[in-house]
Amino acid sequence: MIRHFARDHEVTVGSIVRSEVEAKEGAGLADYCASYKIARVRNPVQVGRMVARLPTPVPSSFGYFHSPELASWVRERLARERFDLIFVHCSSVAPYVAAVRSVPKILDFGDMDSQKWLEYARYKRFPLSLGYAIEGRKLVRKERRLARKFDLCTATTRGEWETLESYRTGVPSDWFPNGVDSGYFAPTEEPYDPNTIAFVGRMDYYPNQESMFDFCQRTLPRLQSTRPSLKLLIVGADPTPAVLRLADLPGVTVTGSVPDVRPYLRRSALMIAPLNIARGTQNKILEAMAMGVPVVTSRIAAAGVDATDGQHFLAASTPEEYVDAIMRVIDDPQLRQRLSIAGRERMLTHHDWARSMSRLDKIVERCLSRHGSPAHAQLLATSTPAGN
Repeated sequence: MIRHFARDHEVTVGSIVRSEVEAKEGAGLADYCASYKIARVRNPVQVGRMVARLPTPVPSSFGYFHSPELASWVRERLARERFDLIFVHCSSVAPYVAAVRSVPKILDFGDMDSQKWLEYARYKRFPLSLGYAIEGRKLVRKERRLARKFDLCTATTRGEWETLESYRTGVPSDWFPNGVDSGYFAPTEEPYDPNTIAFVGRMDYYPNQESMFDFCQRTLPRLQSTRPSLKLLIVGADPTPAVLRLADLPGVTVTGSVPDVRPYLRRSALMIAPLNIARGTQNKILEAMAMGVPVVTSRIAAAGVDATDGQHFLAASTPEEYVDAIMRVIDDPQLRQRLSIAGRERMLTHHDWARSMSRLDKIVERCLSRHGSPAHAQLLATSTPAGN
């Protein structure tokens, strides 16, 4: 998105990072920015800020994303420069510019975070479940108030947009899909292993963790009773000790951080995305489909992808359904080939970045035209760290 904005606009970016690794991963953004600022946040301090917000109406999660260093930098930039548009990615960093009135502003919620926290409450044990439920309700109120402080709000999928619309804020809203770099995530002629399946995602992220715990407990043993040689690759950064222990199970490999996920996907017969908690678009699904790797996903995760069950991927809900879908792909090379081709074609037509960015351009033009701002604008963008 930043690279796209930089083609026609002068872009200033402010973001936070949680580690030196994230800082290095984001360093390339500077090539597309007139000015670029990252501020490091550290867990002990951020957790303290979260705890301090527990007895207040402010969501505790907003404390984690607060950086006095970044706030000072944003204030300084706004005082010294004239921006034509402020673009905020994720509600948790919206407070940095919520009070600004002199510049048109777009708040891209991406996913509606409140709904994710409310969903967490269903899977956590008491008293954590109560904490997540309270946080989720706080976020609903905060999201509604924040939306009213912006000129236009967006979301990642039609479903997330419908949640945003249900707030009835009176603020114009729209949605544009996530895209995938179909040149980078592309098929090859490399052979795959029919006995290997893969899951890809950050393993410090609770929905990913929960899905693997559940899959390894309820579905993998059934698969291996049918096909004893079946192997599962769990590929993703920062696995917790509990995730690392999954490698003790027969056939399971937990890789931790890897420089490139593509070799792991290419050697796999298919990718699984058995998420029980999912909001918005799961980029892992888009990337696998773009590579021509068939996907077996939960129905809730499938809802964030503009594609059709049975035609572009296979969806399941129960262990029995997962086993059936996975074994169908493994045992039927023709079905695998059909899903591979159809999935790739669907990404090119419905989730290509060019298509998504064209839709975003119209949203930006809509916001700027209401304020008489120029077509070639100076943008200030704020963002959270990379997602899941």
